[in-house]
Amino acid sequence: MSGLDVRELHELCELDGVNALFERIWGSAPGASPMGVEQMRALSHAGNYVAGAFAEGRLVGASVAFFAAPVGQALHSHVTGALPGHGAGLALKRHQRAWALARGLSTITWTYDPLVRRNAHFNLAKLGARPVEYLTSFYGPMDDAINGGDDTDRALVAWELSHPSVVAAAAFDAPPVSVPADAVTALSVRDGRPAVGRLDARTLLVEVPPDIEGLRRADPGAGKAWRLAMREVLGGLLAEGARVTGFHDRTRYVVTRDLPA
Repeated sequence: MSGLDVRELHELCELDGVNALFERIWGSAPGASPMGVEQMRALSHAGNYVAGAFAEGRLVGASVAFFAAPVGQALHSHVTGALPGHGAGLALKRHQRAWALARGLSTITWTYDPLVRRNAHFNLAKLGARPVEYLTSFYGPMDDAINGGDDTDRALVAWELSHPSVVAAAAFDAPPVSVPADAVTALSVRDGRPAVGRLDARTLLVEVPPDIEGLRRADPGAGKAWRLAMREVLGGLLAEGARVTGFHDRTRYVVTRDLPA
């Protein structure tokens, strides 16, 4: 993150730059950015979080968040996008955390596609956030280059800003995720497609495909199969009260559930 300048943005010319960056990252048509200039202007003016990360004066990442319920405790981070190779995503989240703590907030939430490995690793391993809810088709149809017309299922994560795991991650001192010897695989990759396994153990491993975005383009049927399998397994476990405790080896969720005595 050395050399990055992360700061709040307010001026229209700055927000125009964020809009263009988001269109580039999401592959959106002109005027179809996930967050338009007018919304960013209104949110920024009302005191919400709109920030950009700059490398040698060039915008390489941006994030937009707004105050959420519970009032006075939470911030919802709606959109964060960053160009690869700069560490801008991590720099923005660290800046956002400091911004929220300075305003007396305790939690930041956001959504992400639970089928995208790099995002799961970033959110759980690098930041210490944890999925708390599975949201089916949350945004409706989206035809940008990232979502590719797939159902927009999302995991809602909660980032408890003062939790020991988050504090450790902020200090780059997060311990590795432990997997007990009796853990069983609930969802795995088999010839590129999902294979559902046992769901009756205390600790379950839920594997994520290596490249869901590429798979959606090359084999839409396989992409759809993965969406439905993740919805059934991870979504079902979260709905039953299971807890995601980490993301192991950049490949799989570790999920813990309580079993009857």
